[in-house]
Amino acid sequence: MRLETRTGTLADIDGNYAWLRLVVSMLFGTLGGVGMWAVVLVIPTVQAEFGVDRADASLPYTAAMLGFAVGNVIVGRAIDRIGFWMPALGTALVLGTGFILAASTTSILQFSLAHGLLIGVGTASSFGPLIADLSHWFNRRRGLAVSCAATGSYLAGVLWPAVIPGVVEAHGWRFAYVAIGIVCFLAMAPLTLLLRRQPPHAALAEGQGGGPSRPLSLSPTALQTLLVISGLGCCVAMSMPQVHIVAYCLDLGYGIARGADMLSIMMAAGIVSRIGSGFIADRIGGVRTLLIGAVLQCLALFLYIPFNGLASLYVVSLVFGLSQGGIVPCYAVIVRETMPAKEAGQRVGIVIMATILGMAIGGWMSGWIYDLTGSYAAAFLNGIGWNFLTISVALFLLWSARRASYAGP
Repeated sequence: MRLETRTGTLADIDGNYAWLRLVVSMLFGTLGGVGMWAVVLVIPTVQAEFGVDRADASLPYTAAMLGFAVGNVIVGRAIDRIGFWMPALGTALVLGTGFILAASTTSILQFSLAHGLLIGVGTASSFGPLIADLSHWFNRRRGLAVSCAATGSYLAGVLWPAVIPGVVEAHGWRFAYVAIGIVCFLAMAPLTLLLRRQPPHAALAEGQGGGPSRPLSLSPTALQTLLVISGLGCCVAMSMPQVHIVAYCLDLGYGIARGADMLSIMMAAGIVSRIGSGFIADRIGGVRTLLIGAVLQCLALFLYIPFNGLASLYVVSLVFGLSQGGIVPCYAVIVRETMPAKEAGQRVGIVIMATILGMAIGGWMSGWIYDLTGSYAAAFLNGIGWNFLTISVALFLLWSARRASYAGP
């Protein structure tokens, strides 16, 4: 059976179809986001089974993030050329296969390779390429739409930590991984068929939502480089609580379940933050919204150092989620505000790759610092230092925008 692919029209931009596509995209991102969270939830179990230290037990997460990073660029370039649904279908199949194969591994190396080459790459279409594609369907509410689509990864952070620990306790992590793989096969592939319609290229060619609306006094290469630096810095900082909160709670004697609860709270608060940031970005722009998020994330990281009681950690995790959730979608908004629409997939993919590398490096680095010091205090301070990179870049971009406005057309 041949599947026909329609091309959208001007009426589809900000129209009913665009909002329907947003809902489907959020569901797709929620399911695909399991590739970013499953390994976080099984780090202590895998560490015990394979007999490795905390840094080595963090390697599968790092491998998954590296595969995810590369996949965002590859899939991003593909959707610029052939549309979203076919690359998305391929990566959904790769994701399901990766989980099933990871369940049969017998060493931390094999487990890491399965995450890097299959699970990470398979997760790629559920984030950067997804929000880049969706940005073509919105003009007036682009910031809100992009932020809502990006909440899929956080909805995954709410859903999967609530489900996976119970399955692992009852049947083991291997059974849980096979079950996840089957769910990916059965649920994600059909969703891609609802996303077959191509972006409204005619509208983009005429300039509706297609060209830069907030020019900066920077070349595209310079701007791309600065966004990469910013994305790397914010996500090295972000990874400390997100990757290690479960292990941190276990070390403090609170147990894995408490850590999983805190991760779910963090992600639920992140959903609120992302949607709120979308509203803000539509009013004040992506760069200013990025600066607000980076400053608040830095303040939240400071709070983890003096407060390590059970109740305090719940509160701080809530504050952290509310502070950092809107940061990453801001990069897609900035790209669409300052660069041509026809390059959106690749440009957004490159920046998202940097944020994922930041998560990968930060996740491993925090485990390494823990092994050296015996605690996570120094790891939090390391994250705070990286966070200042993002704040510095955002301030520079604001200065550059102001200089461009003074210079005039």
